[in-house]
Amino acid sequence: MCSNKNFDWTRTIRTNTLMLHLVGLWPNSNENYELNLYTIYAFISVVVIMGGNNFFQVMNIFFVYNDLEALASTVFITITYVQTSVKMCFFMQNIGLFKKLLRSLNGTELEPKNEDQIEIVKPSLKFWKTVHAWFFSTAAVTTFTWSVIPLLSKSQCKQLPLAAWYPYNHTISPLYELTYLYQTVGVWYLAVANVHMDTLMVALMMYIAAQCDILCHNFRNFTNSNKKLHDVNRQIIDCVKLHRGILSFGQDSNKFFEMIIVLQFFTSTIILASTMFQLTLVKPVSKEGLLRIMYATGMTTQIFMYCWFGNEVEVKLRKTFFGLGRVKFEKGFDVLSTFVRSRK
Repeated sequence: MCSNKNFDWTRTIRTNTLMLHLVGLWPNSNENYELNLYTIYAFISVVVIMGGNNFFQVMNIFFVYNDLEALASTVFITITYVQTSVKMCFFMQNIGLFKKLLRSLNGTELEPKNEDQIEIVKPSLKFWKTVHAWFFSTAAVTTFTWSVIPLLSKSQCKQLPLAAWYPYNHTISPLYELTYLYQTVGVWYLAVANVHMDTLMVALMMYIAAQCDILCHNFRNFTNSNKKLHDVNRQIIDCVKLHRGILSFGQDSNKFFEMIIVLQFFTSTIILASTMFQLTLVKPVSKEGLLRIMYATGMTTQIFMYCWFGNEVEVKLRKTFFGLGRVKFEKGFDVLSTFVRSRK
């Protein structure tokens, strides 16, 4: 089987890499960050814009910790953005490994060999795109609503999108407008980074599951009795190479996102609990209630992605290594018999 050079695994995630590039998390080089203008921009984006927003929100906690309602209102969103910043640190630290994984996808071992295999992996790619679109849409609507609610408020007091402490009076012009702009840009940067880092990591799981589908397809189709023995030998060797490639890809993927997933599940539990508590303090049909419902929907989708695609990997690995997909026992016996005859 010859490889299909027209297929590119990374085409599916180009939107992710583009959006991450816009917020300073995807350098153009093949490996890590280099000393250039983009690295300077990444520093401004990650440290000044996103990190600065987190710092001022965390500082606000020390001024409202005596008020349970205000504390819960501050903590549930602050934890989200702080864990996003920590996630970015792990992501940037291992960006070279991630790019290595993407290059290996288009290598000889993991590349689809024919049109049938491309058709097999298309449903997985399409489902991932659907989940990505839903998660991004949910995050975008929530972030937009969060950004404009203070502008629609009839209160005489000037409000910001997020509760934060600043070492100056941010209620007077033009400091209010500048602070509002700073917060809004920071919130959007954090939302874009969070969504596309998560969907990029579950894309690795999706790729592993798709590779398992290809391996099962190979097992189902290399027992044609009309094939010569040396062709069967070659196909068995191809299956072994693909199997080893999947294992190597899975191990490297686990190194990349294992700490990130632990952090995500830990913080998401706290965030969802805090959000549910917030819903008990407001009317569900009010703008505050609807905003928190949208926020909880986004967080639930975030956890759903990791659980769903992680389960897909486990299920398909079991099918591949124990059941060989839909391969019948008789067919598998024919494969072994053919292989034994070919070695004589």
